[in-house]
Amino acid sequence: MSKESLNPLIIAQKQIKNACDLLGVEEFVYELLKEPMRVLEVSIPVQMDDGTVKVFKGYRSQHNDALGPTKGGIRFHPDVTLDEVKALSMWMTFKCGVVGLPYGGAKGGVVVNPKELSNDELQRLSRGYIRAITSIIGPNKDIPAPDVNTNMQIMAWMVDEYNKIVGYNSPAVITGKPLIYGGSKGRTAATGYGVALMAREAVKRLQMDFKNCTSAVQGFGNVGSYTALNLQRLGAKIIAITDVYGGIYNKDGIDVEKLLEHVNKTGTVCNFEGTTSITNEELLTMEVDILALAALENQITSANAPDVKAKIICEGANGPTTPEADKILAERGVFVVPDILANSGGVIVSYFEWVQNLMNYYWTEKEVEERQEIMMVNAFNAIYELAQQYKVDMRTAAYMISIKRVYEAMKISGWL
Repeated sequence: MSKESLNPLIIAQKQIKNACDLLGVEEFVYELLKEPMRVLEVSIPVQMDDGTVKVFKGYRSQHNDALGPTKGGIRFHPDVTLDEVKALSMWMTFKCGVVGLPYGGAKGGVVVNPKELSNDELQRLSRGYIRAITSIIGPNKDIPAPDVNTNMQIMAWMVDEYNKIVGYNSPAVITGKPLIYGGSKGRTAATGYGVALMAREAVKRLQMDFKNCTSAVQGFGNVGSYTALNLQRLGAKIIAITDVYGGIYNKDGIDVEKLLEHVNKTGTVCNFEGTTSITNEELLTMEVDILALAALENQITSANAPDVKAKIICEGANGPTTPEADKILAERGVFVVPDILANSGGVIVSYFEWVQNLMNYYWTEKEVEERQEIMMVNAFNAIYELAQQYKVDMRTAAYMISIKRVYEAMKISGWL
């Protein structure tokens, strides 16, 4: 397989081009959407605990703001690249568009392994990153949030740093905050809850019984753990789970709540009582009804797509399936719920958090979950119907709906 096919930016551009061609929009619309409108690259000096200073590379990409201020997470990961951040900002634009949020897409990243930093070093890096990008963010400009290896605590430090710089309290500048600091109920579980809801809707469309469905979950961080928990609560049997250290399998089902206790004690799903070990590769090709992908990009490729046995793939991660793999899965009749729909629960509840911050009025967890479910189910139905009409897969239909919204917003505002 060529290296190019695994570049997330090239993958995102292929997906946009495909949808633009099917919609029949002018060529310059694709030219406008294939790159972000703005990218900031920063160097962040951080004083380490031993007194030395280390400089970290950071990015913030803002793809398109035709629908509203840009929105997107910040990831701390050693493999962060400029192309990855650009691609993720593009996916965010279409994720927001597909569920009808008044946002464009953005993404941020710092090249770092946070596990190698002390708590104090992590705090200094988090504050340094926000200082470096303050000029281009704000509640009406660009609203960051947590992503891979960032969390509520890191968001709290970032909001505090932003408040110090601007000189007033601005909770709506960042979402995914702790509840005590302006966060929203239901935000932590939102992405995984949404993945489970979309799996449920796909099961309905395939006229299967959810309570008889088996499921495998790749990844057991925030998204994967809440996906597994909610799939189980909705009635599916979870028979396999993997994380970065390995995987577990039990044909009779895994008790996810007990597994969470085990992970809190040991830091991994491995060696959970009553399970046997499996590899990540084995999980991806396991015979299950639902395969939930909640790890990183490029997990299903042309190399392993022919061996996928799941009837439904629900993408909790961003970009886990390559375009080459998509074609193979479509030919084999695998129903794929694409990332820009399946994992949109996080940005939906981030939007709710932003709205609550601006109003200074907060909702119950039940209200948040009900509003999220309505938005996601409506989006699923619209995409499914368009996919049937154009005889395309769910991903292509999702891009078509979203690009049409962005195109109309650009046109009405005089961009085009």
